[in-house]
Amino acid sequence: MKFLVVFCLLFFESISPGYEFEKIYRGDNGYVHFVSEAPLEVIEASSRALQGILNTDKGSFAFSVPMKSFEGFNSPLQRVHFNENYLESNQFPNTTFQGKIIEKIDLSVDGAYNIRAKGKLTVHGITKERIIKSKVLVKNGKINIKSNFTVLLEDHDIDIPKIVFQKIAEEIKVDIEINLETP
Repeated sequence: MKFLVVFCLLFFESISPGYEFEKIYRGDNGYVHFVSEAPLEVIEASSRALQGILNTDKGSFAFSVPMKSFEGFNSPLQRVHFNENYLESNQFPNTTFQGKIIEKIDLSVDGAYNIRAKGKLTVHGITKERIIKSKVLVKNGKINIKSNFTVLLEDHDIDIPKIVFQKIAEEIKVDIEINLETP
C-alpha cells in the first residue's frame, strides 16, 4: 500500500493547480500474467495486485505491480529465484508504467476504443520508453483496459545465467487487465 501512496503522489504532482474537476479513475486489483516460453521450459506467473490511476481529461496514467505478488511458477524455488536472482525484488520492488494516451478520445462516452499508450516502463530499476497498444472499454462510468506486449530481459538488465539459458526466454509475453472507476 505504501508504494501506491508514493506512486499517487508522483502522479498528482504532475497535475497543474486549478484542475480540481478532472476525472480521475483508479483500480486496485488488476491482473498481470506473464509467460516465458523457452526451448526447455515454459514458466508462467500472475498477480492480482496491479494498481492504476487514470486522468481522463489529460489522458495521463500510472500503473504499478509489486514483483513479490506474482504466483504460479513451476515450483516454489522458481519463485524464489525470480524474486531474488533475476528481478531482485527487494531492491526493485515494483514494475511501473506511466505516461499518456496518444489518441484524443473522450473516455466519458461509452464505447470500445483501441488506443496507444506512450510512457516509461520501469522493470528491474531500468526505464525504457514504450508505446503499448491497449483495448479500452468504457461502460456505465467504468473503464476496462486490456493489453498484451513483450518485455526483453536485456532491455532491463536482467541477466540469465548460461546454465539456465535454455529454460528462460529472452522475451517475456505480458498480458494485463484492469478495471478502473472513480473513487
